[in-house]
Amino acid sequence: MSIPTPPPRPAGAVRGASGRGGPFAPLDPAAVRGISRLAQSEVYRAGISGARPRVPVDPVALEAAAQKALSPEAFAYISGGAGAERTVAANRAAFERWQVWPRPLRDVSARDLSIDFLGARRPTPLLLAPLGVMEMAHPEADLAVARAAASLGIPYTLSNQASFSMEAVRDAAPTGSRLFQLYWSASDDLNASLLRRAEASGCEAIVVTLDTHLLGWRRRDLDLAYLPFTRGLGIAQYTNDPVFVELVRERVARSADAPAARVRVTRKTIAAGLSIARKGGVLTGEGLRASLRSPLPRAAIETFLDVFSTPALTWDDLAKAREWTNLPIILKGIVHPDDASRAIDAGVDGVWVSNHGGRQIDQSVPTLDALPGVVERVGGRVPVVFDSGVRGGADAVIALALGATAVAIGRPYSYGLAVAGEAGVREVLRNVLAELDITLGLAGCTSIPDLDRETLRSA
Repeated sequence: MSIPTPPPRPAGAVRGASGRGGPFAPLDPAAVRGISRLAQSEVYRAGISGARPRVPVDPVALEAAAQKALSPEAFAYISGGAGAERTVAANRAAFERWQVWPRPLRDVSARDLSIDFLGARRPTPLLLAPLGVMEMAHPEADLAVARAAASLGIPYTLSNQASFSMEAVRDAAPTGSRLFQLYWSASDDLNASLLRRAEASGCEAIVVTLDTHLLGWRRRDLDLAYLPFTRGLGIAQYTNDPVFVELVRERVARSADAPAARVRVTRKTIAAGLSIARKGGVLTGEGLRASLRSPLPRAAIETFLDVFSTPALTWDDLAKAREWTNLPIILKGIVHPDDASRAIDAGVDGVWVSNHGGRQIDQSVPTLDALPGVVERVGGRVPVVFDSGVRGGADAVIALALGATAVAIGRPYSYGLAVAGEAGVREVLRNVLAELDITLGLAGCTSIPDLDRETLRSA
């Protein structure tokens, strides 16, 4: 079943990609074009007085710094992968199979990182992939990420498992560019409500994530017996949704006469209860004491666990999304050319090549290996976004040369958030862009469209 083509969007309906960026002024296009010079100048000038970058530039050192800043549970959840984490390793190893083939003696003094994406000219080819439960890394979570992304003109894909509602993120970075990731819920009413809110809050597209209809087997989290959602973390999109609130109330009403399940009281259960109560928001609203006495916080978590996803989702169900929104629809989790073809036949507006950063299937196909086949099958009809395994600007160059329209950054920005908050996110993204710009120029190219297979050599 195809997804009907939405009506034409009115002029100006696609929002710009720049934003206030909190304490950072947004970069204008000229500044983005000179970002490698700007980044190195900032670092080396500050170094004269003994200052070092807020976050390590080296990706391995960055991850190590984040591990020191995070709790064991938070680091395991953010950095871990499925099973023996062979897919995480394979995603990285796939980049080792390609080499940039430089072409000197070309005038690369003026370089342009901009691309066309979703009907707008973007200053860079980067997106931020959706990462949930960022409150584990920093109290400002999605708000800090949104401000940092807006300051660099990078679209931010809001997670369905965010720590703040999409409306709060909009208010934190009102002129930033945003997409909304949908985990297809077992409740169609909830799906429709989330998409209506995404459209109303200024999101530019819906990213339907296809590869989490079952929770991956994550050994690190299992060894720690830790899933953040059971502690009331990462469910702000739900607790601020009127349909979800009603589902919770119905659950409480049904169980009013049922005997309460016994929960062993420990310091951790008390901490979880406090977290749940603080996150209650719409559900409680009577202060911390009343929240802790209320059955609503626990009912909210139980309701979330019931409706979070559905393993019964099929291609035919996707047509419903067009009934719920007029926004462009991108399918995330496409790694097979046949699925790319089917996505095109279904009338979607983009495909996102991803294996969820190796978090869902152990020994899955690396996304970089899957990218060329998907790009060939799509044939330029819709944009192709790429993620999984990207750790720096040279990685982004390889993915772009293999045909990606845009490249999404995931774990590195969460590490920056853990180490230095909003400023840390911004530095991580600045470093990726600077390395991308330098690699582009040293390869003999001056724009993103210049990158193609001729830029690379198979190792």
